[in-house]
Amino acid sequence: MASSIGNNQENTGKPIKCKAAICKKAGQPLVIEEVELDPPQAWEVRIKILCTSLCHSDVTIWKMDSGPVAKFPRIFGHEAVGIVESVGEHVEEFKERDLVVPVFLANCGECIDCKSPKSNICSKFEDRFNYNMPRDGSSRFRDMKGEAIEHFLGVSSFSEYTVVDVTQVVKVSHDLPVDKACLLSCGVATGVGAAWKVADVEEGSTVAIFGLGAVGLAVAVGAKQRGASKIIGVDLNHEKFDIGKRFGVTDFVNPSTCKEKSVSEVIKEITNGGADYCFECIGLASLMAEAFNSCREGWGKTVILGVEMHGSPLTLSPYGIIRGKTVTGSLFGGLKPKYDIPILAEKYLNKELSLEGFITHEVGFEDINKAFDYLLEGKSLRCIIRMDH
Repeated sequence: MASSIGNNQENTGKPIKCKAAICKKAGQPLVIEEVELDPPQAWEVRIKILCTSLCHSDVTIWKMDSGPVAKFPRIFGHEAVGIVESVGEHVEEFKERDLVVPVFLANCGECIDCKSPKSNICSKFEDRFNYNMPRDGSSRFRDMKGEAIEHFLGVSSFSEYTVVDVTQVVKVSHDLPVDKACLLSCGVATGVGAAWKVADVEEGSTVAIFGLGAVGLAVAVGAKQRGASKIIGVDLNHEKFDIGKRFGVTDFVNPSTCKEKSVSEVIKEITNGGADYCFECIGLASLMAEAFNSCREGWGKTVILGVEMHGSPLTLSPYGIIRGKTVTGSLFGGLKPKYDIPILAEKYLNKELSLEGFITHEVGFEDINKAFDYLLEGKSLRCIIRMDH
């Protein structure tokens, strides 16, 4: 196991050994083994992970046994918080002992997209499917035989230590509880950002959310705090309504109990013509189309948050578009990580943003596979995985 931060001077610029949870084959339980982690190169930061959590994106790729993204062995994990252990050359933004949140979305601050208020998609480091380090494509992890281990989304937080590019690291206040900081690194920030920044939900508006996982419930939190009058949750799991009410959901639609009516017909009845804002948080083309159908003509807006991994085409009604409906996609809720995550953290500390209720389970690192079980069984929103430093 790597030495503590207090003794890190002897490790500066050198490889360290630490424990990591490695996925060796698609869909198989992770195996905790000792690995060797290189020192941070130029514009890189080595981070001591304090806690991490499991996101549906981890599980989606973990299941895939073919295609360009199915690369193994791999260290998953991209929602996390940690302490800067050391920095590489040219890193001036961070120093040792900073509390930081690594994120999957780069934010270089220099490209036309990062400088524009219209986009949060960094065009300098836009290839998110290059899972290793973004500048040279190589891995910083090796097993004890010297073989490279694949990174995941440039983060790989299912490890006691990791190396992340400086464009994917955000400094946050030490006043922020580490479990809440972890929530801001992906799913919860995505949902809140989609409601606040992408849709810009206004007071008195109506909202429909397709999928009441952590992202969908975070949309509900954002919509509630913006003063939405109706927040309709759409989910096949009837237990999600009681859960959703704690996050601001006012009405519930279960597609399996709509009888002869479509979900969009039911939503139009509830909202007297269609929801002002619809959010698709699952990643199914059919649900994206139904969300679009559920929007009000004239100004209804559909925001797509789910990632469609099945290759299914999205079919929308041209009639609906010409009558004023719009549809937009959203990655990380439209947030610019280095600018917006500290704002969300401050709002939480000022009690202007509620993050309570998202953490349903906690496990130690040695029990990381339980986090997969909880999520696959539909029992978990977010399971915090605490490192055993």
